[in-house]
Amino acid sequence: MTTPVAAASPAGHRARRFVPLLSRPAAFWMVGVTVTTLLAASSAPSPLYPVYQAEFGFTSATLTAVFAVYVLALLLSLLTVGRLSDFVGRRPVLAVALVVQAAAMVIFLGADGTGALFAARTVQGLATGAAIGVLGAYLLDLQPPGGSRLGSLINSVAATGGLGVGAVLAGLLLQYGPQPTRLIFEIFVLAFVVLAAATAVLPETVRRRPVARAALRPRVSVPVAARGAFWRSTPTMVSTWMLGGLMLSVGGSLLAGVFGQQNHAVIGAVLGSFAGAAALASTLLRHRSPEFMTTAGSGLLVVGAGAVALAVATASAPLFVVGTVVAGTGFGPAFLGAFRSVSQLAADHERAALISAIFVVSYLAFSIPAVVAGILIAVVGLAPTTLGYAALVTAVAAGTLLDQLATRRRDG
Repeated sequence: MTTPVAAASPAGHRARRFVPLLSRPAAFWMVGVTVTTLLAASSAPSPLYPVYQAEFGFTSATLTAVFAVYVLALLLSLLTVGRLSDFVGRRPVLAVALVVQAAAMVIFLGADGTGALFAARTVQGLATGAAIGVLGAYLLDLQPPGGSRLGSLINSVAATGGLGVGAVLAGLLLQYGPQPTRLIFEIFVLAFVVLAAATAVLPETVRRRPVARAALRPRVSVPVAARGAFWRSTPTMVSTWMLGGLMLSVGGSLLAGVFGQQNHAVIGAVLGSFAGAAALASTLLRHRSPEFMTTAGSGLLVVGAGAVALAVATASAPLFVVGTVVAGTGFGPAFLGAFRSVSQLAADHERAALISAIFVVSYLAFSIPAVVAGILIAVVGLAPTTLGYAALVTAVAAGTLLDQLATRRRDG
């Protein structure tokens, strides 16, 4: 497949040259790989946080502040740049975001104190926020005809799978690789440079139109047709991403401080198992209805979060691992069901804005409780704070589940 691009000839006339583009199926899977890589980079620092904390001597409150500044930057980007690709096209926004993401990895490479960590996570958050809306919309644009569920599936599986891959890979390299706090970021620098260059062969799916005056004004935009489904799905987004925030912000410190685990590869594997289980469960249940996935996922999330709370209370590492896997198994289908029920209700030119709104809610739930937990850790300690956090997630997920069951009985 090719597309004509105008180029000036020596005689001053405009000639036509052809740039080969990927077919839509190939482009779809390349965008899926990009989502996975992007989210892998976002979780890669999680197993490194205890190392940075010991090396730079900062508190748990500072650790969660480093985590939070990433999310705040991501939200700012989602609320502004997130909708830009609906106007100027998917390719240019994605290319710039990936270049900025590579720059964030370079800052991590030179990190020599907390200031560098704040800077790296801020730049990474801005790049991730700019990319995540366009990537989600791109997958829905490029999904095969008749495969209306595939785009939302890959959106969910690639995101959660990427979180798992990043944590596992970072843990392995930290434990066994040379230059343990650098190698993971060297790999991601190369990956993002390659992916940014590869946007040149992606087909454009949006017709360029003038940028509206308010296009970059921070606001959440949910199309009228999707608002009912969006608000019904919000409790599910909140309960799932709350637990994700716990795992990726203080999970490494929890495994080391409460359960005495000092092997970084094991820490990375346990953190990665949450996201890996989410991706696997989403894939296995992909043909079920959104209502079934959200209900079944919320039930598993209640069981898993309850098991995590009990594990912390009894200092049982095996129970913590089981709870993490069960909670992840609930996270995946619950979020996929919520995402699918909302994302297909937008027109083509509204998709990036709607997906940005979905992730704004998700990342607020992901970050705010984690920041509060970081403050409480300094006051009451790591184990009591984690116990309270897990109990809160259990309560929110249980309330969501009861509401879903009541709605299904009423509608049935």
